Amino acid sequence: MRVIIAVVVIIILTVLIVWLIDKFVPKKLKPVINILLWALIIFLGYITFNSVYEEIKFNKLKVDRYKVVIDRLVDIRDSQLAYKEVNGEYAGDFNKLIDFVENGKVPITQRRDTLVLDEERTRAFGGVETFKTLTLIDTLDFYTVKDSIFKGDMRYKTMADVGVGKPGAKFTLQAGKLDEIPVFEASVDKAIVLDGQDKYLIEKERQAVSIAGVKGETVKIGSMEEVNTSGNWGKDLSVKE
Repeated sequence: MRVIIAVVVIIILTVLIVWLIDKFVPKKLKPVINILLWALIIFLGYITFNSVYEEIKFNKLKVDRYKVVIDRLVDIRDSQLAYKEVNGEYAGDFNKLIDFVENGKVPITQRRDTLVLDEERTRAFGGVETFKTLTLIDTLDFYTVKDSIFKGDMRYKTMADVGVGKPGAKFTLQAGKLDEIPVFEASVDKAIVLDGQDKYLIEKERQAVSIAGVKGETVKIGSMEEVNTSGNWGKDLSVKE
């Protein structure tokens, strides 16, 4: 919008100045005025170009920063899913989650069906043997979360850190239940991720609704309002999904 306004202003000013010169300026002063006019046009052109270029730079920077944030959020989501498999719920703070990744073990299970005598139905049928199917879950082994998800990388120890934008910024982590179903959400405000950039461009990005980028005021994964473990970004922004 600012670029369109700038272009319109340049056109209006140019037409107005040309008309004023032709109408009121003596012929002997016109060369000087023309030089000033060209200087003004060049200056306004520079402002327009700079406005466009700044937005191009901002768009590249935001994508680079989003990729860092999103890959960290995916790590948080994968760690939370492993935590829930063992504990039946999600972790509500990073200390619990990081400790689980460091020390927790997730069972490797195998499901199998077996037939057993249904004593109640057998009695009901006068001693005629009746069988029922039971599903048994066998624990075959365990795997450590840090080796399975992080492959020996120690980045899980700093998974609470946003990593870009405002120095020292942390993700917000929430966990709870929705209709007795465990849910979680990890998020960070876009203003934190894009800290140090033009405030107008940041606010414009916070209002984004396009599904191609990051939708909404935050970059987040999971939800406290619905059963969902997905992120609010397009697939092209993450190398892990």
